[in-house]
Amino acid sequence: MKTFIVVWIGQLLSVIGSGLTSFGLGVWVLLETGSVTKFSFIMLAASLPAIIAAPFTGVLIDRFKRKYIMIIADSISGLATLSLLTLLLTNNLEIWHIYIIASVVSLFSSVQLPAYQSAISLMVPKSQLGRANGMVQLAEASSLIVGPVVAGFLIALYGLSAVVLVDLITMSIAITILCFAKIPEIEHEEYKTEEKPSVWFEAKQGLLYIKERPGLIGLMLYFATINFLFGFFNVLIQPLILSLSNETVLGTVISISGVGMFIGGILMSTWGGAKNKVKGLFSIASIFGVSLVMIGLTESLIVITAGVTLSFFLIPMVNAHSQSIFQQKVEPSVQGRVFSLRIMVSRILMPISIVLAGPTIDYIADPLMAEGGALASTVGMVIGVGEGRGIGLVFLVIGLLHTLILLVIYFHPRVRNMNHEIPDVLDEDEAKQVALS
Repeated sequence: MKTFIVVWIGQLLSVIGSGLTSFGLGVWVLLETGSVTKFSFIMLAASLPAIIAAPFTGVLIDRFKRKYIMIIADSISGLATLSLLTLLLTNNLEIWHIYIIASVVSLFSSVQLPAYQSAISLMVPKSQLGRANGMVQLAEASSLIVGPVVAGFLIALYGLSAVVLVDLITMSIAITILCFAKIPEIEHEEYKTEEKPSVWFEAKQGLLYIKERPGLIGLMLYFATINFLFGFFNVLIQPLILSLSNETVLGTVISISGVGMFIGGILMSTWGGAKNKVKGLFSIASIFGVSLVMIGLTESLIVITAGVTLSFFLIPMVNAHSQSIFQQKVEPSVQGRVFSLRIMVSRILMPISIVLAGPTIDYIADPLMAEGGALASTVGMVIGVGEGRGIGLVFLVIGLLHTLILLVIYFHPRVRNMNHEIPDVLDEDEAKQVALS
C-alpha cells in the first residue's frame, strides 16, 4: 500500500496539471471561436485515438512491465505538451494544432491509464481496492477544484503558456516518482519461450476472456451508454452556463462541482464501497438521472450548480465500484487487455454524441425551444424558452434516458447476479504470491 500511495501522489500532481491545461484550452477555444462545434472537436480528438488503439495497448501492458509502460506513455505525452508550450510562446498556436496534440496525449493516455489501473491490483490488497480506487477518483476531483481557479489566475497574470508550463512541471514530477517506485509485476510464463504469441492472438484472448463473463459485458455496455449521454453533458455544460453568465461564473461552477467530486472521492476512499459492489454501483448511479433532470429543468444557476455538483459527487463512487469489480473478477495476467477493452467499449459511443451535440442544439433543440417553437407552449411552460433552453431540453432527455437504460441493464440476471456467478480471481495470499517485487 505504501508504494501505491507514493505513485498516487505523483499521479495526483500530474492530473492536476493536466486539468489546468484542459480548462485553459477549452476556454481559449470558446472565446477565440465562439463555436461549440469546434470546442466539441477537441473532445473528439481526445477520445478517438484511445478507442482505436485500445485492443493493442492492452497487449503491450500485459507483455511488458507496467512501470516502464507508464513512464514511456507519460514522457511522450510530456513531449506533446512541450510542443504546445512552444507554439504558445512563439504565437503560432492554431486550432488544428490543439486537435493534433489532444490526439497524441489521448493515444498515450490510453496506454498509461489501464497500466496504472492494473498495477493498482498488484500494489494494493484486495480488501483495500475500494479505498485505493476512491483515492484515484479523488485525484480527478482535485483537478476540477484546482484547475479552473489556478488556471484562471495564471491566465490573467501570465497567459495560457504559464498554465502549460505548470502542467509540464507536474508531469515531470510524476515521471520521476515512477522511475524510483518499486511496482510489483506479474511473471508471464508464456513469454519465456522462444516463440511468443502474436499481438492479434493476445488481443483476441482478452476479448474471449470477457465474452465468457456476460456480467462484465453488461457492465461495460452500461458505461458505454452512460458515456454516450455524458458526451452531451461534457460538450454542453460550459455553453449552458456561459449562456446564463460569464467565464468567471463558469470557473466557479466547475470548481464547486469539483468540490462535490472531491467529497465523493474522500467518502469512497474512507468507506471502501458497498460489500456487494454491483448493487452499490447501480444504487448510486440511479441518482444520476435526477441530477441531469435538475440541470435541464431550470435557468437558475443555483439549481444548475447543484445538479452538476451532485453528478460530480456520484462519479468517483460509481467509477471506484466499477474498477473494483473488474480488479476482483479479472486475472492479473490479462488485466491490461481486459482493462483496455473496457476503456474502448465504454468510450466507443462518446465520439458520436460529441459530434452530434452541436448540430442537435443548433438545428433541433434550439428551434424547438425558441419563442414560438414547436415545444414552447408545452415543455417550454416547464423549463422556459429562449437562449440556453435548447440545451436544457437535451439535459432533460438524457436524464430520463439514463434512468431507463440503468433499469434495463441492472435487471438483466447476468449483471444483477454477477457477484455469485463470477468468482473473485485471487484471495489475499494468492495475490501476494503472483506479485513479484
